[in-house]
Amino acid sequence: MSRISAISSTTPYIFGHISSGNKLMSAADGAAELAIVENEKAQVTGYNTGTKNLGDGTNMLNTSDSALGSITSHLQRMRELGLRASNSTLNGTNRADIQKEIDQLKQGIEHIATQTRYNGMNLLDGSMSNGVQLVSDAGGASITVNHAANSTLQALGIADFDVTKDFNLQSIDDALTKVTSNRSTFGAQSNSLDHAIDYNGYASTNLTAAQSRMGDTDIAKAIQELTHQQTMQSISMMLQKKKAEQEGQKTMGLLF
Repeated sequence: MSRISAISSTTPYIFGHISSGNKLMSAADGAAELAIVENEKAQVTGYNTGTKNLGDGTNMLNTSDSALGSITSHLQRMRELGLRASNSTLNGTNRADIQKEIDQLKQGIEHIATQTRYNGMNLLDGSMSNGVQLVSDAGGASITVNHAANSTLQALGIADFDVTKDFNLQSIDDALTKVTSNRSTFGAQSNSLDHAIDYNGYASTNLTAAQSRMGDTDIAKAIQELTHQQTMQSISMMLQKKKAEQEGQKTMGLLF
């Protein structure tokens, strides 16, 4: 009976391993392996969380780049109007009409610079001079996103641009250069974050695979073992029954 009991006691564990897909249901199934798997789980969670954090940084940079693209369009139109106003065939009234549109464009630039936000943070008014720290991986390492862009009229040097007075298109060209430089910086940083996200993805995938190899149940092998145990249990019960019958017959022979 001890053999049957031994088989019966292990069968529920095999059922549990098959139904859960987890062969390390407790430390008794392998203390060292369980510790390794739990550590790998923590690393996977860390990498996946780092990817989300980096994604936030990418979204922030994309928001800034889109806003700077709008500012660039405004500046290009201001330059076009400045060139138009430079034409000596225009009179003061013509230039005043042109300035009205320029003033609207300036208001648009200031609005974009002061109202572009990500999660409540102003992105283009110079208030983020210290950058943003993004926790990027399972070890708690961080990547700093330099976000010191200031695209207000004052910072761009075009607050006083007025074609009804003496003006110089160089101020518009300088503003375009500043905006383009900021966009280039954001683009480079966005590419860097993309590379970090790709690395996290590879690391997470490889760790998940390693975790699976160590912690997941080999279903085919488990079913084979279960079938073997069930077969052995049936044979043992048959033998026990046959032995009991033989002993019963001996007892009856002694009585008669």
